[in-house]
Amino acid sequence: MAVNIASSQFRGIIPPMITPLNNESELDLKGLRNLIEHLIKGGVHGLFILGTTGESTSLPYALRHRLIEETCDIVKGRVPVLVGITDTAVSESLRLAETAKQCCASALVAAPPYYFSLGQPELIEYYEYLADRIPLPLFLYNMPSHTKINIEPDTVEYLSKHEKIIGLKDSSGNTAYFNKLLYKMKDYDDFSLFVGPEEVTAETVMLGGAGGVNGGANMFPRLYVELYSAAVAGDIEKVRDLHDLVMEISTEIYSIGKYGSSYLKGLKCALNLMGLCSGYMSSPLHQFNKEEKDRLEIILKKIQKKIL
Repeated sequence: MAVNIASSQFRGIIPPMITPLNNESELDLKGLRNLIEHLIKGGVHGLFILGTTGESTSLPYALRHRLIEETCDIVKGRVPVLVGITDTAVSESLRLAETAKQCCASALVAAPPYYFSLGQPELIEYYEYLADRIPLPLFLYNMPSHTKINIEPDTVEYLSKHEKIIGLKDSSGNTAYFNKLLYKMKDYDDFSLFVGPEEVTAETVMLGGAGGVNGGANMFPRLYVELYSAAVAGDIEKVRDLHDLVMEISTEIYSIGKYGSSYLKGLKCALNLMGLCSGYMSSPLHQFNKEEKDRLEIILKKIQKKIL
């Protein structure tokens, strides 16, 4: 059963779900079910698969399509499922979009095609071409650190006029940019602006953002849902308390390791330690070594005691 998009607006906490793997070409199906049930039980408002946190660009196409099928089958319409279709080949994006439609997913998410550095007019052409051909609503995905281009506020406003383009997820970490978007789009009630970095979710929601696509919600969904609810209610004292926990997760867990992949390694290793799913990383990114894993286990137990 598909979620009725015509009667509901996307808001709240929509975790960018990690992809549980047994190896480079096989899903951890038991882990996938465990994780989805863990997230839904935690009260999340939707799921986003095949994003950066889901290692989408490192996964074989057959596995991406299988993940869409299995996720939608497990969710069974209980929450909206957003499917990432980012790719350098638009034909592959369209194939993923069609699978998402067939499986009753709710919406699609696409970052600009990476490798070539596009100008804003080219970006408009690309998204209009894509939106004209996809069977579901589309979220723009601003990820300049990975795609080499920023979707400028004027471009967002222009694209929002397309009937299929209904929102944007911003993972730039640039709060000045996001505030410009909020101001520019303040009269567009049917266009949803989500922020990726969990460190700024509360403040952006209080300023009018639709919610957070926060990686840490994979581990502790209830925490992020409560933070969102407190921000919507304007409960500053509760926001401060919950935000401190989110910052502890960000500071302690995401700082383990040396490289840009440490955030993702921390998430997958933590979920494995929690008994939810495999911690296997897509090649060539492999999970933490023993020293890093032992350190994470200590930190995780400390945070769990505070949350639980």
